[in-house]
Parts: sequence; structure tokens; C-alpha cells
Amino acid sequence: MAEQRTIHNINVPLIKSPSLRVPRPVELPPDIHPLPEDVTAYFVYPFTIEPHILTLESSRQTTLAAHATRREAYLRAREEEKVRRKKEALRRVAPGFDPDMGTLLPTKLSTPVAHSPVVPATRPATQRESIPLPPRSAMDDLVDQLAAMESRSGQPLSPRPNNIS
Repeated sequence: MAEQRTIHNINVPLIKSPSLRVPRPVELPPDIHPLPEDVTAYFVYPFTIEPHILTLESSRQTTLAAHATRREAYLRAREEEKVRRKKEALRRVAPGFDPDMGTLLPTKLSTPVAHSPVVPATRPATQRESIPLPPRSAMDDLVDQLAAMESRSGQPLSPRPNNIS
């Protein structure tokens, strides 16, 4: 059966496309130089080019290194600027805040007490020391400060005179 197919294929006429053009065969010129059997004679290293190539390579490497250091410095400066801006924004919200230090904890400022609370003298001294005093409020501190200001001036605080007549 395979032989029948090949016989049928042989008898099929080929139709040449009008757009198909077969190129002309290449003719070699008569004075062409043939290659020798050994081509190692053609491989000669040009030592005259070497210093030029080496200087170009060294200058290229120094240029690349300079660009790399500039790029690293620029990126480092950019990161430092970001951190500085972030710290400034945080300090605007909370003055004195430093993110490197951790959480900002409030500290109580000690205010000088103008007078000490009066403890009845009828109790013995050991009993006075053992009784805990109630915690002071902001209102108590305000009253103490106003009393201290009044005692410094020598006269009681009076309201301002009204200039309207």
C-alpha cells in the first residue's frame, strides 16, 4: 500500500507559482584566495591594543565606583531626611517625643507647697506620721498657689476696678 502512494505522488505534476523566482547561482571570482589548511597563523593577538583597553577598563571601574558611592550617599541622605521629617511631625504633635526612646511617659512636675496641711496637735507625733494624707487634687494645688501669691504681695487679691463710669 505504501508503494501505491509513492507511485501516485510521482505522477502528480508540480505547478510553479508565478511569484516564485529562483535566484541565479553565485559565481565566485577567479582571483579569490583559498584558505590554508592551518588557520592558526591568522590568530595573532594585537598587543598594541592592550594598554588602551586596560586604561579604559580602569577608568570605567573608577567611574562606576564613584557613581555607586554617590548613589549610596543619596539614598542614605534620603532615608535620613524621611526619618527627620517623621520625627519633626511627631514632635509637633508631642513636643519632646523621641521615637528612639520608646513610649513617651508623662512626668509630674513637683510644685512647691506654700503651707503644710494643719494636723491637730492633740494627737501624739507617732500617730500624725502614720496617718496617710488624702491625695492632692489640681484644685488644692491652685488654692495653694493663689495663697502663696497673696502672701507675697501683702494684700489680698481684689478684682480690677471697673473703668466704666
